[in-house]
Amino acid sequence: MTRVLVAGIGNVFLGDDGFGVAVAERLERERLPEGVRVADFGVRSVHLAFELMDPPELLILVDATARGGPPGTLYVIDPSTDEELAVPATPADAHAMSASAVLAAVRWMNGTLPNARIVGCEPADLEEGMELSAPVRAAVEPAITLIRRLLENEVCS
Repeated sequence: MTRVLVAGIGNVFLGDDGFGVAVAERLERERLPEGVRVADFGVRSVHLAFELMDPPELLILVDATARGGPPGTLYVIDPSTDEELAVPATPADAHAMSASAVLAAVRWMNGTLPNARIVGCEPADLEEGMELSAPVRAAVEPAITLIRRLLENEVCS
């Protein structure tokens, strides 16, 4: 049985940084293939890194990801091949860990990185506040569709 972890990360108190959490909370209400687990890690990214010491077959990280596109743009990033995604050699602050920092923490702890994809959303506003901006809020449902497509391609193939 394929084991898949869909992990939402981000800080709900910093506007669009809460995108991963919003997607995870929404996706937890969906019927998903057997062996798929969805979890809201929020700012507990270091806990995610420890959990990845027993890696799933596939990890889908969901996070706000600034790459220069219009706010609300969705990205699917393969951290093993994406040159723009520089995985730091050491982990960052435990309460401000991006997807790449989570993966760096796993490496730093001598873990094995799982096959991973990052579903990122271009943020519009990362200032203090608990609301997603309109374009990022509008990207939640398309992100669910995108994650379902990834699951079909990766799990069912």
